[in-house]
Amino acid sequence: MSQLKITVDPKSGFCFGVVYAIEMAENILKEDNKLYCLGDIVHNNREVDRLNNLGLEIIDHKRLSELNDCKVLIRAHGEPPSTYEIALKNNIELLDASCPVVLKLQHQIKEGYETIKKIDGQVIIYGKEGHAEVTGLVGQTNGEAIIVTTKEDISKIDFEKPIYIYSQTTKSPKAFQDIVDEIKNKLIALGKDVDLKFVVHDTLCRQVSGREPQLKAFASENDVIVFVSGTKSSNGKMLFLSCKEQNKQSYFVSDTKEIDENWFKNSNSVGICGATSTPRWLMDEVADHIKQIS
Repeated sequence: MSQLKITVDPKSGFCFGVVYAIEMAENILKEDNKLYCLGDIVHNNREVDRLNNLGLEIIDHKRLSELNDCKVLIRAHGEPPSTYEIALKNNIELLDASCPVVLKLQHQIKEGYETIKKIDGQVIIYGKEGHAEVTGLVGQTNGEAIIVTTKEDISKIDFEKPIYIYSQTTKSPKAFQDIVDEIKNKLIALGKDVDLKFVVHDTLCRQVSGREPQLKAFASENDVIVFVSGTKSSNGKMLFLSCKEQNKQSYFVSDTKEIDENWFKNSNSVGICGATSTPRWLMDEVADHIKQIS
């Protein structure tokens, strides 16, 4: 145990969209000491608590509708058009930190929806229902998009109508392809022309999807993996599963309190990595804790 090699993955941690949102919040709080944020700025409780101590207050949409004459930060996940309408009505200054990749996707879906409606088609969004990004995407279709999370959800689709499919930016490329293949196979079984009926829009964030092969390589290089992430992070759950597939000795933690020293018995190396919503300082804290208990 005393010779345990501890490595923090240099490629893990915040994606550029999260970095942009947090830096914007920090810069504003240096001047104002108070800022509202619509929803958790990042799906990591420890980072949210840190920013809360600086003056960031997390609010929901109900609270937004009750506010007037103030500043509200929009996080990287983006928001539906209704949020901007409320802000205009209540004289709220929105500080938009929506990720550029998400904004581009919102624009794509809005255009796609307007196009496919003309031929009585439907927009499908592969993602997690209730996730902030997905809510913002569905908002681009006047709430008409069909959300598909599992293969069972494909039953919601009308296969007599044309289909445009998009994906939440942080989903697994393999999982998205599995859904696409399932829809194609259903169309073929029904005797439909796939090329005519089905258009696939690859809208995954390459910075996020590129983490999967990187993490698998990192997981194979270490005896034990400690994956650090908030429990709300969809991206964290997806990336942890990739680590677990590669290295059975992979453990998910949100805090140092969850670490068990028995994980490292008879091991020579431990790798610490995390989601796109995991701050580097938290991974370093985990590394220091493991060093102390080993």
